[in-house]
Amino acid sequence: MHIPVLLQETLDGLVLQTGDRVFEGTVGLGGHSEEICKKIGAEGVYVGTDEDENALAHTEERLASYPCKKIFKLENFRNLDRVLDEESMPFVDKMLFDIGLSNLQLEEPGRGFSFKRDEPLRMTFRVNPREDDLTAREIVNEWGADTLTDIFTGYGEERFAWRIAQAIVTARTAKPIETTGELAEIVKNAVPVFARFGKIHPATKVFQAIRIATNDELNALRDGLTKGFTRLAPGGRMAVISFHSLEDRIVKNFFRTCADEGSGTLVVKKPITPSDEELERNPKSRSAKLRIIEKLPTTS
Repeated sequence: MHIPVLLQETLDGLVLQTGDRVFEGTVGLGGHSEEICKKIGAEGVYVGTDEDENALAHTEERLASYPCKKIFKLENFRNLDRVLDEESMPFVDKMLFDIGLSNLQLEEPGRGFSFKRDEPLRMTFRVNPREDDLTAREIVNEWGADTLTDIFTGYGEERFAWRIAQAIVTARTAKPIETTGELAEIVKNAVPVFARFGKIHPATKVFQAIRIATNDELNALRDGLTKGFTRLAPGGRMAVISFHSLEDRIVKNFFRTCADEGSGTLVVKKPITPSDEELERNPKSRSAKLRIIEKLPTTS
């Protein structure tokens, strides 16, 4: 069952009103979306984007009975300016970005996000990647050892990044690396013996790093925050839920810059994290952090 993370804290922080125009960057399975539509009512407008066709279809069905105007776009939230332009919406009143991978995507067969099953190396948020979309297979088989080391270190904080990158380059000279199982085994054999049997699988950080690189997640977040704040109505609020320290750092620095420049005010000084009750109900929420900013009325 899908459990939206920090749901009440997000709704309270956004201070949703009847008639609000709301943009949600990643609809996921619609947990936050449903509550947003309840709050904004028949006069409200909800705009939701996602690169995952299945997520959009699920959420559209889930929200069908709510009377607010609903607009769904198969799009990365980094292109929210284009989405809003298409709908002739210069500004929205509230924004929510729920960053990261959903449990459905992680568990859905054939997506290549998990090493629990042996499946093709894809890791794209789109169910049906376009011909020019980058995939994990291309990264693993074509990127150089130095570049792989950089992404394993920068996006995965992997301590054995160089050893793993070298092992990947060596393995692919014999034949292309095609599946998640092959990659996971290469990573496992590349790390020291003592690192192969820890609490987490030795390939966890490498898979995370490749997924982030495949979908250009950090740059997409930067673009989404910048464009989103520009398209936020004066007095409007933006909430961001992140699950990774790199993402949270980007959000924190962006919000701090807005506050320092006098264009926004921090609704919360420190990120909101799940309560003990939520952690007990949903242990996967443990890394979630919620930050909220309000755009000052004097800015445009």
